[in-house]
Amino acid sequence: MDKQPIILENRPIIGISACCMGCPVRYNGRSFDMLKFLGREKGDFTWVPVCPECEAGLGVVRPPVHIAGEHGAAVWQGEATVRSRGGQDVTQQVMEGARAAEDVLRRAGAQAFIYLDGSPTCGVYRTTLRDQKRGKPPGVFGAILQERGWFLIPALDLQSPLKWWDWRRRLLAFIWLQDVPLQSKDDLFTVWYRLKFMCQELDDTWARTLGRELAALGQKPDPEIYETFRRQVSDQLRKPSTPARLKGSLLKQYANFRKKTGQTVPEIQAADVRRNVTTIARELTLMERASAATGHMIGTAPVLYSGKLPKPSRQKAERLLGEAIPEASEAAD
Repeated sequence: MDKQPIILENRPIIGISACCMGCPVRYNGRSFDMLKFLGREKGDFTWVPVCPECEAGLGVVRPPVHIAGEHGAAVWQGEATVRSRGGQDVTQQVMEGARAAEDVLRRAGAQAFIYLDGSPTCGVYRTTLRDQKRGKPPGVFGAILQERGWFLIPALDLQSPLKWWDWRRRLLAFIWLQDVPLQSKDDLFTVWYRLKFMCQELDDTWARTLGRELAALGQKPDPEIYETFRRQVSDQLRKPSTPARLKGSLLKQYANFRKKTGQTVPEIQAADVRRNVTTIARELTLMERASAATGHMIGTAPVLYSGKLPKPSRQKAERLLGEAIPEASEAAD
């Protein structure tokens, strides 16, 4: 079985709440620049900013709106409304704006969306800022994105190097999984070999149960198995990990990397050294680079994007690892 990392060649396309990309489209004409926290890495993605409230024709500046009822999903079911601060019913406008925003994302080829929690439209887990009691999540736009299986990333997590690293590596795996062919039992086993360690990190009990179910399949699985598998694993990839689990994955994968390749990465510290979240994120990024340099897949980040990876000469790769890289034929042995 091929044990090299999967390299995505096409630049990932990510939708984003326009106000999080510096567009002054919030109800008060303000915005946030959340992409500044990514530094140069923001150039590794194609960004598609949308604002459902602007698509609704509500304009800037505008009276803030809120959900009058349970949540955004109830709006789509006709059991709640969206109203402005002055009491105007803008339900239909906001619903049309949400449909238009999703249409823009689909036409752009996006498979993920970075949303602003606290918004009655884009919010997914909160629909109000501060401690106000109006409405419950998800928002009107967030509700349809959730229902239709989008990969949803909270904008505030871009501020944390470790949380962003976790979202990015799961997003890349999610994107790859959507298009990989699944037509045989061998296909299922190949994909599971790539993603099982990450899934075990996210939910070990679930992953081991799925592994046993795959092992029990006959030679010709029911055709429905393939898309059920894709959907189940995709759902798991949407769930964030924790700093403790990510640190454990780093240490375990680095030990395996050294065993399999005979290489070390000098900047990765010993297992007993205490690390903060920034250090864990930096060392995980070094593991990605070492994986690309040696052609050895690491289970915690099995899918990489070529635009993000350095294209080092052999000498630069050897400096990263602190020692010589064996020839391809030696590595294969």
